[in-house]
Amino acid sequence: MKKILFTLSILVAFTFAAHAQTNLDSLYAVWLDETKADSTRAKAYHSYSYSGFLYSNPDSAFSLAQELLVFCEKKNYLKGQALAFSTLGLSRLNTGKYPESLEYFNLSLKIGEEIGNRNIVASALNNIGSVYNYTANYTKTLEYYSLALKLFEQDKNQKQIAGTLFNMGYVYMNQGNNPKALLTFNRSLKIGEELNDNRIIANCLNTVGSIYWQQNDYPTTLEYFNRALKLFKEINDKSNVANILLNISLVLSEEGDFQEALNYTKSALKIHEELGGKRGISTALNQLGSQYKKQNNYPNALELYNRALVIKNEVDDKHGISGTLNNIGSIYQLQGDYDKALQYCMEGLALTEEIGVLEFQKASCQCLYDTYKAMGKGDEALLYLEKMRVVEDSLNSEETSKKLQQMEFAKQALADSIANVEADRLVEEAHQDEVRKKNRTRNILVGGALLLIMLAGGIYSRLRYIRKAKNIIEEEKDRSNNLLLNILPADIAEELKIHGKAEARDFDLVSILFTDFKGFTAASAKLSAADLVNEINTCFEAFDHIMGKYKIEKIKTIGDAYMAAGGLPVSTDDSVKNTVLAALEMQDFIGKRKAEMDAQNKPAFEMRVGIHTGPVVAGIVGVKKFQYDIWGDTVNTASRMESSGEVGEVNISQATFETLKDDPQFAFESRGKIEAKGKGEIEMYFVSRA
Repeated sequence: MKKILFTLSILVAFTFAAHAQTNLDSLYAVWLDETKADSTRAKAYHSYSYSGFLYSNPDSAFSLAQELLVFCEKKNYLKGQALAFSTLGLSRLNTGKYPESLEYFNLSLKIGEEIGNRNIVASALNNIGSVYNYTANYTKTLEYYSLALKLFEQDKNQKQIAGTLFNMGYVYMNQGNNPKALLTFNRSLKIGEELNDNRIIANCLNTVGSIYWQQNDYPTTLEYFNRALKLFKEINDKSNVANILLNISLVLSEEGDFQEALNYTKSALKIHEELGGKRGISTALNQLGSQYKKQNNYPNALELYNRALVIKNEVDDKHGISGTLNNIGSIYQLQGDYDKALQYCMEGLALTEEIGVLEFQKASCQCLYDTYKAMGKGDEALLYLEKMRVVEDSLNSEETSKKLQQMEFAKQALADSIANVEADRLVEEAHQDEVRKKNRTRNILVGGALLLIMLAGGIYSRLRYIRKAKNIIEEEKDRSNNLLLNILPADIAEELKIHGKAEARDFDLVSILFTDFKGFTAASAKLSAADLVNEINTCFEAFDHIMGKYKIEKIKTIGDAYMAAGGLPVSTDDSVKNTVLAALEMQDFIGKRKAEMDAQNKPAFEMRVGIHTGPVVAGIVGVKKFQYDIWGDTVNTASRMESSGEVGEVNISQATFETLKDDPQFAFESRGKIEAKGKGEIEMYFVSRA
C-alpha cells in the first residue's frame, strides 16, 4: 500500500464561526461598535479572526484571539472565552505546537462543561482528538472524535458532523483501512455539497485523489488534486494550497517529470515557511530530500532530511520522525556508511514499533536487511528479512480483516433477502384473500394464477440467489478458517474463536525438534538476496510437508533454524516415534538437495538436527499477532541436542532414546556423555533407520 500523501488542516471549529467568504470588514465593524451587546461583539471578532486569518496567517489569528480573551474575561463572558481558547488552540495546532494547543482546547472544554454548552464541548473534544491525531495516537484520536460526533448528531449540526467524519476518515486512512475511510469521506462530501461548503468539498476531493494515487491512476489523481487546489485558492487556505502542491509534486515525480515536481515542492516549501507552520515545513523538506535522492543527489538529500528531522523532533511528530530516520539511514547505506545506516534505521524501527505503523516498520527492516547484506553479515540480514516478512504477514492480516467485514455485510444482505422473500409471501397471501372476497370469476382466477406463476418464478430466483450467497459466505468462512489454521493449531484456533482466548497448557511428554543449517553465512555471501530467500523457502516448505505427514506441530522459524514439536496440542502414543521419523526424512531431503545443487555448482546447505523429549508449557503469546509457542527446560535441552550434533545426523537425548530403544525400526549409536553449554555432560545418541 502506498503511503498517504497529505496532511490537512483540521476542519472543525465552533458552529457559529463564519465562512471565509464572510465580509470581514463588516465583522470588524461590529467588533468596534460599543453599542452592540458584548456577546454580539465577541462572536463577530471570533468569526473575524477565524475566517480571516486562522488558515492564511495563524500567528495573526493567535494575536486576535488573545485580544478577544482579554475582552471576554473583563466582561465575564464565558462562552466568548471558550471561543477564544478554541482559536488559540487551532492557531497553535496549525503551527505544530501540539502541547500548547492541547492546553487551550482543554480550557475550552472545561468552560463548555461548566456552562452546559453541548456544542462547545463537542468542538473541544474534536479538536483534542486532532492533537492526538497529529501525534499518531490513533486510539485516543478516534475516542475523542467519536464522543464529539455523538454530540453533534444529537444537535443535528451538519457542518460539524461533516468535519468530524472527515477527520475520522483521515485516521482510518492512516491506519490503512480504506473501505472505512471511503465510507466516512463520502458521508462528509455529501454534507459539504448540501451545505455548499468549499472547504469540506476540497478536503474530500483531496482524499479521493489520494485513493486514486494508491491505485496508480495518476491522471485521475491529478484531476482531483487540481479541483481541490482551485477551491483552496478560492477560500485563501494557504496551508492546504501548499499541501496540495506537495501532493501534485509526488504524482509528477512518479510520472518521471522530476524538474516540474521539484518546482511544485519548492513552491509548497515557500508557502509553509511564510506561514511558519513547522509541520508543513518539515513535510516539504522531507519530500524535497526524497526527490533529490531519486536523482542520486545524496548530499542534498541528506541535508534536507536532517533539517526535516530537527523540526519533526521539535513538534514531536512521531509518525514523521520514524519515516525521516529511515530516509537518513537509507542514504547512509547507499553511501557505504554502514554504522550510521544501522544507527538511524534501528532508531526508526524502535519508533515505528512504538506507534504501530506497519509500512514504516517494513521500511526499517528493509534498510537493516540491505545494510547487513552489504556488510556480508548474513545471519543478521536474515533476521531482519524474517522480521520484514512478519510485518508483511500483519499487513496481509489486515486484508483478511477487511474480507471478514465483507462477509458480515454479505451475511446481512442474505438476511435482508430472506426477510424480503417472506414479506413477498405475506403480501401475496393477503392479496389472494382479497381477490377471493371480491370476485371469484374465471378471469380473476386466471389472472391470479398468472400472478402466482410470476411470483413463484421470482421467489424461485430469489431462493437460488440465497443459496448462491450462502455458498459464497461459506467459501469466505473456509478461507478465513484456513488462514487461522496456518497460524495456530486446530484445537487452539477453535478455542480462540469460541472464547476469544486460549489458556496455556502443561504437557508431560513432548518431543522438541530443532534444525540448523551449517555454513549458512558462507552460503548467503555467495547467493543474491532473492536466491537466498528462495533456497530457504524451498527447504522450509519441504519441512512443512513432512510435519504435516507425521502430524508434528511446527512452532516457528528463527533465522535459518526450524523448530517443531510432536505430542501437542493433542498427545498421541506415537508422537516421539513420528518426530524422529520426521527428522530422518528432513535429513534425507537436505542430502538430496545438496547433491542436486552440487551438480549445478551452486552453494547448498547441510544441516544438524536435535531432539529431546520431556514436559513443556504451550500457549499463545500476546493479544495481537497471535503466536503459538512453547516454554520449559525441555526446549533448552532440545536446542543443545541440535548444537551438539553433527551434519547429516539426528542427535537425540537419553529421554528420547529410552522411549524408542526397543523399537525395531531404529538403530542407535551411543555417543557417551557430551558437554552441552549450560547443561554439563548429557548422554546423547545418533539415531538412524534400522
